[in-house]
Amino acid sequence: MTETVLLYLFSAAALAGAVVMLIARHPMRVALGLISTMLALACLYALLGVHVIAVFQVLIYVGAVMVFMVFVIMLLDTRDPSFVARYSRLLLPGALTAAVLAATLAALLARHHGGRLRPPGGADFHLQPFSVAFLRDYWLHFELTSVLLVVVVVAAIAVIRGRGGRDG
Repeated sequence: MTETVLLYLFSAAALAGAVVMLIARHPMRVALGLISTMLALACLYALLGVHVIAVFQVLIYVGAVMVFMVFVIMLLDTRDPSFVARYSRLLLPGALTAAVLAATLAALLARHHGGRLRPPGGADFHLQPFSVAFLRDYWLHFELTSVLLVVVVVAAIAVIRGRGGRDG
């Protein structure tokens, strides 16, 4: 019973963080919404028993990627007048579209699967083969991604310094 309550709690927290990312205008608030969503997803992974993925989620996404994103956001000039408005003018159409999409997906799920989610083909996910393949075959891709993130941060700093305080 406690696991079910935690599942609903972390799912609601992930959904709330995602909603904050969609409706917030200021980049720092969007980044904080993304951080809270990633932490809630890590908690869901830990609750589901895939602790390695939960640790990867916290270390890689929250710990590394979001630090870079927050650092770049802090370097940007946020005195842009578009950040003054609290919500986007597209909030209402986006909310209506999301409601229609959720209702359609719920109706399709109830009609085709009797309201239960099942993996396609009944396939199970095993963590050990994934981990072995990740560390043996894809470690170079992972490291190249981290180098790419450093290049993006350096490019953002170069653009900001190259502007010399000019707008435009």
